[in-house]
Amino acid sequence: MSRESKIIRITWWTILGNGALAILKLTAGFISGSYAVVADGIDSATDIASSLVVLLAARIISRPPNVRFPYGYRKADTFAARVLAFIIFFAGVQLAYTTIRFLVSGVGLETPTYLAIWVTLFSIAGKIPLMLMLFRAGRRIESQMLAVNAKNMRNDILISVSVLVSLILTMILEEPVIDRAIALLISGFIMISAFRIFVRSNVELMDGIEDPGLYNQLFDAVHRVPGACNAHRVRARKIGNLYMINLDIEVDPELTVKEAHDIAMKVEKSIKSRVPNVYDIMVHVEPLGNIERSEKFGITESEMEKQNRKRS
Repeated sequence: MSRESKIIRITWWTILGNGALAILKLTAGFISGSYAVVADGIDSATDIASSLVVLLAARIISRPPNVRFPYGYRKADTFAARVLAFIIFFAGVQLAYTTIRFLVSGVGLETPTYLAIWVTLFSIAGKIPLMLMLFRAGRRIESQMLAVNAKNMRNDILISVSVLVSLILTMILEEPVIDRAIALLISGFIMISAFRIFVRSNVELMDGIEDPGLYNQLFDAVHRVPGACNAHRVRARKIGNLYMINLDIEVDPELTVKEAHDIAMKVEKSIKSRVPNVYDIMVHVEPLGNIERSEKFGITESEMEKQNRKRS
């Protein structure tokens, strides 16, 4: 089964699970008079919209490269993660607005019934397997949008736990304002989570690398190839779950073009044996000792050594 097919299958399971839980929580929330449970239900409904975005992105990712998009469509994964962040943030804003409106007006300030507690417990039990499924799949196939969905599901579980605590406190203290206050806190948590997802998606969209340690692996791979010297102007970026790598190496200027090409090919093989999920590698060969004043920015080994010293 292809990577895209796995994403689609897992996402459909997520939609079915969240759909059932959203209907259950919204119905129980209105019947029991718990706005915290209603808030939790709205969050689950938002998850359905998020999953639909993932489905659309998976369809786009599966398209082959063409003249207009020679690198393919894998960055749709990252764009989907950003769209998910906006959807999640909007849900948090809407929830905060509704909760504040009810707190100010005093409408519906009644103590919830036990139905809300049982539904919340059921929701927690139902969300845990969905979260674990998404986390495992996201790690296995290296999908940022599945990882975002998994973190969103984890947030949902924490939200449901906080709702459960608020329901118990509301019933013990017979103070329904607690339920509304917890709903307001949940909305803040949702918005913060969305902001973090948005910031993280920027790294890949700006062609950055989350783990700079990748460059240590690249320099190590070059060192293992006889005749390849002074790797510099090294750059890596991600397209979905795959790496695009560019670097310059220096070789003996007396070598023939074929001999220099063979060294470059060995560098490619050395990198691919150490770095998983490589889409393409471009190795530019220069004569040993060559200095190009107009070279654009790239990572050098000395820069990585400084970075490593700062980290240690």
